[in-house]
Amino acid sequence: MNEEILKTIKEKGLLLEKEVFDLISNFRDIKAAQDFLGLVERHSSEKIITKAVLNKNYEQLRKITNKFNEESKNSAEEIFVRLGLNLEIYGKKETIEKKEERNSKFKIFYADTKIEKKIEVSDFTENLKSRYQQLQRILMQRADLSNLISINKINSARQNLSIIGLVKEKRTTKNKNIIIILEDLTGEISILVKQENRETFSKAQELQLDEVVAVKASGNRDLLFTNNIYFPDSHIYEKTKFDEDICVAFLSDVHCGSDRHLSRSFQKFLEWINSEDECAKKIKYLFFLGDNVDGVGIFPGQENFLAIKSIKEQYDLLANYIKKIPKHITIFMCPGQHDATRVAEPQPIIDKKYAASLYEIENLVLVTNPTMVKLYEGKKEFRFLMYHGANIHNFISEVPELREMKAHSRPAKAVCHMLKRRHLAPTHSSVLYIPNAERDPLVISEVPDVLCTGEVHRLDIENYNGVLIITGSCWQARTPFEEKVGNIPDPAKVPVLNLRNRELKIFDFGVQEEINDEY
Repeated sequence: MNEEILKTIKEKGLLLEKEVFDLISNFRDIKAAQDFLGLVERHSSEKIITKAVLNKNYEQLRKITNKFNEESKNSAEEIFVRLGLNLEIYGKKETIEKKEERNSKFKIFYADTKIEKKIEVSDFTENLKSRYQQLQRILMQRADLSNLISINKINSARQNLSIIGLVKEKRTTKNKNIIIILEDLTGEISILVKQENRETFSKAQELQLDEVVAVKASGNRDLLFTNNIYFPDSHIYEKTKFDEDICVAFLSDVHCGSDRHLSRSFQKFLEWINSEDECAKKIKYLFFLGDNVDGVGIFPGQENFLAIKSIKEQYDLLANYIKKIPKHITIFMCPGQHDATRVAEPQPIIDKKYAASLYEIENLVLVTNPTMVKLYEGKKEFRFLMYHGANIHNFISEVPELREMKAHSRPAKAVCHMLKRRHLAPTHSSVLYIPNAERDPLVISEVPDVLCTGEVHRLDIENYNGVLIITGSCWQARTPFEEKVGNIPDPAKVPVLNLRNRELKIFDFGVQEEINDEY
């Protein structure tokens, strides 16, 4: 196969980047591989075919490869995904139950992580405009927003109205009332929220800068008095249940390479998932939710806390773990701040340069942070929103309710606020992010059945308006930093969700002498 591809490359006078050549060699049909090379040459007018060339011509190539036969189309799709170019991909897995063949399929919605030009201040402005328009469309579906108008239409006459705006500023007056400045695409206006209106005042206290809300108010263009505040909010009114008795498991913050990595506990998990345990045998999908390795140079002096000081070797250890997971289980893995990719969100898939061993694992699908994964059974759809969770800390520090309950021990409470706002990180400075003028990728445009995160090293479960929230455990003993800030991890816990009855079970694989060991 490789010899025939090399012959085609030589005849066409092409030069392929090694990564591109390796992936094209995966085509099972030599003619499809030759056709693909021809397409790239014609549409790019290039003789040196690199990842950048494929990226530049991705849309045209995608349209044409969609016309390939199913096998060749899947080969082309695999190339796009492996190179981090594809925004969505279909995958199929076959399972056998009661001697009948069943097809499960999944669809992945990758976040747009491409940076096509130098980032300028105007890009952040356009990103906020895009966010406003996305969330405006959601809020406009509310039937109780009577007399909804844009800010520039508010005149000097007193009136009752509704507006949708982005929170530009929030401050407390001498009388302990709250002034909010809301802006839309037409202008801005001040809104007074009085303490006497306790419910609305409570909502105003938790407002975050740059989030989008709707307000019912009375007044004129000089000042509005708020009657109520509405968040975009998330609701699941009909809970999906599959007919097939299959399960999904969730892991997070493995931190391979840390001197506090819980290898014995993780081996215990691997033994279980390969066992004859009834629940283990039902697992068909496994989600890894970021910080899969401990990384190198993540914080000053980290080398003093590493058992493995090479990030490639850290990923090799992770790959050795994953290779022990049964092949019939499809694994989705997103990055976190410790992984080999940029920190700014949305994060691209883990870099092959440092994690080549992961790319060799057939049942592993690397995804962006965040990513929506949809599992299908016939016309039924189960939606999983994967987000590592960097902004959980900001919500806990900024929302009074979360501060008071010390929500680092109950992190799922903070994730509720993401669903409430339909945004993973609304405040401009809360996380590093890459602005997108066309569509803010951190908006929760579609309500998931499950929102799963990591980051805080504590397993926590919540149900928010029908949405199941899972914040992941970890596979790392308590670190000196956690001791300093008072965070107590809850390691080696694995939640398993049954998609037929939505029953959630928690399994504890912790080896206590390893967890309690003094370092």
